[in-house]
Amino acid sequence: MGEIQRPGALYQQVAAEIRSGIAAGEYPPGALLPSEAQLMERYQVSRPTVRKAVDRLRSEGLIDVVHGKGSFVRSIPTPSVTIDRTITREGDTFRTGLSDWAEVEPPTVTRGHTTATTGPLLGLEEGEAVFLVDRLLADPTTGTRAMHRMVIPLATAAEVEELENPDISPDQVYAALAKAGHHLTWRETVSARMPLPDERAALDIPEAMPVLSAAHIATGDNDRPLILERMLTSASRTQLSYAITGPLSTSGAVPNDA
Repeated sequence: MGEIQRPGALYQQVAAEIRSGIAAGEYPPGALLPSEAQLMERYQVSRPTVRKAVDRLRSEGLIDVVHGKGSFVRSIPTPSVTIDRTITREGDTFRTGLSDWAEVEPPTVTRGHTTATTGPLLGLEEGEAVFLVDRLLADPTTGTRAMHRMVIPLATAAEVEELENPDISPDQVYAALAKAGHHLTWRETVSARMPLPDERAALDIPEAMPVLSAAHIATGDNDRPLILERMLTSASRTQLSYAITGPLSTSGAVPNDA
C-alpha cells in the first residue's frame, strides 16, 4: 500500500488505514504492528504523524503499546465474571448478583442531593435530600471490582426503621422495604461509557477501557420509586445476565418472582 489518499488530517488517515487492517484481519488479535519506520515508509508520512496515529488507536482501546517491544493489537477478552442482575426472594431473604462479593473497604454514607440525572429516576426534583451509600466490591474468585452506590431518598428512609442507618447491604435494604409493606418491582437500564480517572483507578482497569453502568430502580405500590441502585464495572471483565419471563397464559399474566 502506498501513499494514503483519504480526507482528513494525516494521522487520522493513517489510523483509519490501520483500523481497517485490524477489522479485516490483516492484524489479528495479539499481532505486532509494523514498526514506526515501517509505517512511515508504508504511508509516506513523518514519525510524529505515525505516533499520533498509534496514540489514537491506543486511546480507542484497539492496541496496547509495550515500551521497548512495540504496538500489539489488543485481544478481545472473554468476560471473566457473569453478574446475575435478577433479584430473587426466598421468604424474607433477598439476593442480588453482588451478594457474594467482598467489600474492599467499609461502605461510606453521606448526605447528598439528587442531580439532573438521579432526580428524574427517583421521581424527584433536582436538589432533594438523599442518603448516598457507596461501596467498592470485589469478586472473591477473580478480583474483578465493582463500584456500587445506593441513592435513598430521605422520604423512603423515614418510612423504614432499618434505613436510619443505611449502610446495610442492598439485600437487607430490600428485605426492610418488603417488611414495611412495600410490594417491590424493579426496572433497570444499562449503558457503556468511558470511566472518569478516579473510577478507572478504583476499578483497577487499564486506560481506554470502557465501563458498564447499570441502574436498578426499585419501586413500590403505584409504581413509586423508592431506591436507586447503581453499579459500575469493567466492560471487558464482566457480562450481565438477566432472567426473562413471558406471559404464561392468553390472559397475558406475567409471573412476579419478588
